[in-house]
Amino acid sequence: MRALSFALILGTALCGNAAFAQPAATAGPTDTEKVKQVFVYGDDPCPASSSDEIVVCARMPDNERYRIPQELRTDPNSAAVQSWVNRARSIEYVGAEGINSCSPSGAGGFTGCFTQIAREAKEEREKMLGSASWADAVAKAREERLGNLDAESAQIEAQARAEEEEATRRKAAEEAAEKPAQQTPAEQPR
Repeated sequence: MRALSFALILGTALCGNAAFAQPAATAGPTDTEKVKQVFVYGDDPCPASSSDEIVVCARMPDNERYRIPQELRTDPNSAAVQSWVNRARSIEYVGAEGINSCSPSGAGGFTGCFTQIAREAKEEREKMLGSASWADAVAKAREERLGNLDAESAQIEAQARAEEEEATRRKAAEEAAEKPAQQTPAEQPR
């Protein structure tokens, strides 16, 4: 079976079958022709070809017009896009032992554990917060909390003032009502 298929393939190649032959002029662009590949978006028209230039248009959706091409969109945190400085920093401590190494082997290996934990915490914080520091995050949280407290206390204070003014008005009205009823001894008839 194998020999038969090989013979058929070889026979077809040697015969020069007209179905497989292509004229040299239509095989591809010549040296004088230029091929221009263009991306068009939405309903934009494809540029017209000229006699010495072939224009090939690829139509893309209109919402992709101002975006970074798909093949260039990557995850900024993936290892493939990390700089060599970051990669070298992670390799820097491989095989370290002894003082300030945070390894279970060697004398004083435990002494570098706090430094390692602090460095990892700092890197994690930078990934989480970006250029902001913990002080900035605390200040922002405090501002949000105090903003809510200030609004609530202003509302409570306004309500207390309104109640005080109402109590003052009532007291003044009661005093005004009692004043004509109470007459002093000089005003009483004799």
